[in-house]
Amino acid sequence: MKKFIFFSILLLLAACKEKTENTYFTPERAKHIFDRIKAICEEDNGELWGTNLYGPLMYVDRGTRKILANQPDQEGNLKEKNGIYTGNYPNELIINNTAITFGGTFFAMSALPSEENQYRIISRGLHSLYHRHQKASGYFTTSNHECNSPFMEERNARIWTKLEWNALRKAISSEGQEQLLGIRDALVFRGARREFYQDYSDYSDRFETYEGLAFFTSLLLGTESQEEFNTRLTEYLDRVYSYESYSRSYGTVQGTLYATLLYMKGFDFTTIQSENVNLGELVMNLYDIQLPELCRDVAGSLAINYDIDKIREEENQRDADIKEYIHKQINTFVEKPVVYIELESPYFDFNPEDIQPLGPNGTLYHKIRISDNWGKLTVTKGGCLISSNFTFLRVTAKGYKAGRNHYEGEGWDLILNNNWEVVEVDDNYILRKLQP
Repeated sequence: MKKFIFFSILLLLAACKEKTENTYFTPERAKHIFDRIKAICEEDNGELWGTNLYGPLMYVDRGTRKILANQPDQEGNLKEKNGIYTGNYPNELIINNTAITFGGTFFAMSALPSEENQYRIISRGLHSLYHRHQKASGYFTTSNHECNSPFMEERNARIWTKLEWNALRKAISSEGQEQLLGIRDALVFRGARREFYQDYSDYSDRFETYEGLAFFTSLLLGTESQEEFNTRLTEYLDRVYSYESYSRSYGTVQGTLYATLLYMKGFDFTTIQSENVNLGELVMNLYDIQLPELCRDVAGSLAINYDIDKIREEENQRDADIKEYIHKQINTFVEKPVVYIELESPYFDFNPEDIQPLGPNGTLYHKIRISDNWGKLTVTKGGCLISSNFTFLRVTAKGYKAGRNHYEGEGWDLILNNNWEVVEVDDNYILRKLQP
């Protein structure tokens, strides 16, 4: 009995800890951040995108779901105190750096960092404000959950991309003929990858334009000098370069690198009025670069200048790590009972660094929140295996419990909308829609 009481107290304390508010982001601190972002946007005054990006902006604490906003919503959900508007973000909705309609008002929404970091807070706000501009413009319809590129889990796609990034790094840090050579080589590697993966070219363009331009905007407006811009760009490239999975992150760094080259040449970004723009093609035309008819015919000979041997070693090690990890995880998600859930129109909330590719079986997300037509899934432990084509997911059936519209298992929690249920089929469980 004592053990039970002790264990219950531990669970209670853990729950309290999980709900602990990020106390650093007080209304006074929020006002300072909003004022700073407003000043940044007013200093730019539409020079970059033709309009002042400042507008309704909210920060949301992931733990408590508390909102701190710079403006009220039309339906009165947010209450004003000392110029800051506060409220709670609904439990069934995903928190992300994007643009959403809340209480009848179109807000830029940013997830509050768990620890205070002024640059991250401000850059996230600017990032989301640009997404708001994209959506408000009417010609950007891409959303965060559509930025999936499963082909980027393949070894050859990653090799071409790493070569491209190395060449882009050279181009951005050099001038004159050396810069042109770096741009040409980057575009050759880009062209080779796109020749091998033609079916994903249009999708890649939208990913790079949607997330790449947002990150570039936050980086450009959120830094105070060219030196700081270069340092933070390099740090970000290095961090993404080391990821074991590129499918949910490569478009952001890719778009940022090409947008940086456009900016260096005085490009007019207000001319971008489509989500299907090929940023690489814009760079090619602006810098007057000529490419061979087939890039893959010459890409191999250029690769020796961009650490191809080191890249191959990195990818060989990655393949070995994946095989070892698959061996450990295959029993959990393939051989043992699982819960199958089909994805219809999913919205994902996760950390791109917290991903483990499992080859043809899909990608393991160690922690993730997913909302879809059927409801909301929260995975906090043990992982969630999502298929490579993003059509279905699996979580372990260990510890499975069913309730009214509420299901749970070891490390996950599923809340269903009406007209959906989980049924047992053989040794597994399957989510399905109730028949009328």
